[in-house]
Amino acid sequence: MTITVRRNEAMGPHTTYRVGGEVSSFVTLTEADDVAALADVADGEQRVVGNGSNLLVADGRHDIVALHCDGQLAQLTWHDDESGVTVVAGAGMDLPRAARQLAADGVTGFAWAVGVPGTFGGAVVMNAGGHGSDMAASVRSVTLWRQGGIVVVSADDLGFGYRTSTIKPDDLVLSVTLGLQRGDASHEAETVRSIVRWRREHQPGGANAGSVFRNPPGDSAGRLIDAAGARGRRIGTAVVSMKHANFIIADAGGSANDVFALMRDVRQRVFDDAGVWLEPETKLWGFEEAI
Repeated sequence: MTITVRRNEAMGPHTTYRVGGEVSSFVTLTEADDVAALADVADGEQRVVGNGSNLLVADGRHDIVALHCDGQLAQLTWHDDESGVTVVAGAGMDLPRAARQLAADGVTGFAWAVGVPGTFGGAVVMNAGGHGSDMAASVRSVTLWRQGGIVVVSADDLGFGYRTSTIKPDDLVLSVTLGLQRGDASHEAETVRSIVRWRREHQPGGANAGSVFRNPPGDSAGRLIDAAGARGRRIGTAVVSMKHANFIIADAGGSANDVFALMRDVRQRVFDDAGVWLEPETKLWGFEEAI
């Protein structure tokens, strides 16, 4: 068994918001067999962290077992076959890192992921996407720990939709298999560079978790927030970005509860202005009120 457990772990350093409370246990898994031993080392509600790039944890302490995949569960391999290129990524593998490695070897179809600062596990659960593509475009299958055993679920049974899949909250993604193609490495590398440039020009830096709200059908969450006059709005240590209104920035040493309060405020303002209830993309842990 290669599990490591840290008790009463502050979650701010494990999220891109850099703020928030602590969990009762922070568990790092490094191989698939570790999952079977979880009950022996940590008791409580289990939730997956990934890179924490889409996560906000309420201030205070929470009886949550945060799961993080590393080691063998964060590796990337690929090989050519009769259908093109088969890629197998561990749940803990970074999407941007994978996108760069694949592009450098002339594997095409995954450059878009250089702009998604998450891991394969979270990306497949929510069908992450951007720049004209998403996980559904290339996923062949997902290997899960489900109800006490390892199962392989084909793409046809994953029910991919806009930022959604049929992967359940108590499923644990172990690995993701993609089907990609061979192409020109220099062209793919330039695609990666252009996406990175675009993001630097159009999206803010600082402590944030990317897009706060999903785009409603036929519209843009950022446009609706801007139209409601919420660009630049601040509550305590959290502020709506002036560069992109669908981003919230947390001050250094700030409060996760301020970020949450600002999310609620922005959502209400958009509803009052446009009659649309925005749905959050951000995963919320430990908040007693609903968004």
